[in-house]
Amino acid sequence: MREKHEWDERYDQKKLPWDTGRPDSHLIQLLSSWPKCGGKILEIGCGTGTNSVWLAEQGFQVTGMDISSSAITLARQRAEEKGVDCTFADADFLVSAMEANQFSLVFDRGCFHVMGSDERRNLFIQQVAAGLIPGGLWFSLIGNKDQVMDGEGPPRLSATQVCAAVEPLFEVLHIESCISDSNQLGTMRFWQCLMRVRK
Repeated sequence: MREKHEWDERYDQKKLPWDTGRPDSHLIQLLSSWPKCGGKILEIGCGTGTNSVWLAEQGFQVTGMDISSSAITLARQRAEEKGVDCTFADADFLVSAMEANQFSLVFDRGCFHVMGSDERRNLFIQQVAAGLIPGGLWFSLIGNKDQVMDGEGPPRLSATQVCAAVEPLFEVLHIESCISDSNQLGTMRFWQCLMRVRK
């Protein structure tokens, strides 16, 4: 897993193949059926804030978190330009103190799969569970190991690995293969995985 300075360097140099500059279509599809009643959402690895800002525009109370200070600076600028209120935290999610039962939804777009060991994945899962209200949802976009790749790409997991990792803290409600929104990643396949915390 990259260290904080490496993420800062990528944002400073704008080496961001995952950053489309538009809200993720899978997130939009998920929330299109939700009532416009607000609620608190945490985005882990919010990057330049595109999804966090869009969520705030839909009436949610949003906290965006990223390990990169450079990314958080860009996210705050985006929110200011759009005139929306978001809370942004320059922090490492794995070691951040999570206030229990705060969020109705946690969203990560490619963060869970960069946890390079079972230990780090377990810690990530525990942190997500701690932050969710009872029955709260976690929506994660995860690199799909079923796709045969030429060359390197984002880390990938099989559907079986994902489901085994999140049990027993989460119930998998839906897992489906999908295509990345990023033109720079080509036809890279991901899992869109919706899970409900068991508590």
